[in-house]
Amino acid sequence: MLRPYGPTIEGTMNLQPRDFTRLSGFIYGELGIKMPSSKTTMLESRLAKRLRALKLDSYGAYCDYLFSDQGLAEEMVHLTNAVTTNKTDFFREPNHFTYLTQTAIPELLKIGTAERGKLKIWSAGCSSGEEPYTLSMVLSEFREQHPGRCPRPQILATDISDRVLDMARRAVYHLDRIAPIPPLLRRKYLLKSKNPSNPVVRIAPEPREMVSFGRLNFMDDAFGLDEMQDVIFCRNVIIYFDRETQEQLVRKFCRHLRPGGYLFLGHSESLHGCDVPVKQVAPTVYRKPLP
Repeated sequence: MLRPYGPTIEGTMNLQPRDFTRLSGFIYGELGIKMPSSKTTMLESRLAKRLRALKLDSYGAYCDYLFSDQGLAEEMVHLTNAVTTNKTDFFREPNHFTYLTQTAIPELLKIGTAERGKLKIWSAGCSSGEEPYTLSMVLSEFREQHPGRCPRPQILATDISDRVLDMARRAVYHLDRIAPIPPLLRRKYLLKSKNPSNPVVRIAPEPREMVSFGRLNFMDDAFGLDEMQDVIFCRNVIIYFDRETQEQLVRKFCRHLRPGGYLFLGHSESLHGCDVPVKQVAPTVYRKPLP
């Protein structure tokens, strides 16, 4: 039952330790995201809009609603959107894309990817789409430079947040977001708005059509992927999980990674000391051994 948003003055509500413990435990169990007590202020700030939207007068009331049957059915998507971090850029950590096209793809072609007629790439934790669209642009360039050698890539992009997936599917970005894209690629793969007062661009049809989007929670036991992947990009995501969860997640990734396939992590992430079936081949780049 929702409580009316009463006389409490906006900004004076605090997230009490008991409620933080309830919320952080739930977030860890459902999303795998570690939420130490040092994150209390951050969580309080991110959930304040939900309290206002629901006309609730305390975080305790929010917990009561969230853990009710109605709350679990209706609020989970909003909680997920509120607590997940969606920082991303085009060509973020650009050396990864250089390694992909100069080393990983040629190695995959050597072991028969071209003969299969498929190149399967998964952008796991794709946020608002900059990473998968960067992949589609650099792979389009690779195919143009090596005609007939590389099959058309099929890029799967997943995230847990419906809000950022909607943004990714629209493929529309403000001009200040495209600065990292090289000028040549901007001219080839971006479409400018015809309205001069609307400073946005849209990803062109060809790179857009390479990418399909879907919602996926890394805490699900099965990811439901139909085919093995040749390359998995999961960058700047596992940093939000504790070590045990990181190891479990990488093992699940490896179940969906073809032998000889590559796993790319973010530059602040490491699998050092983890018992996982991949070997490091470059900084934050790992490969699943061939049989």
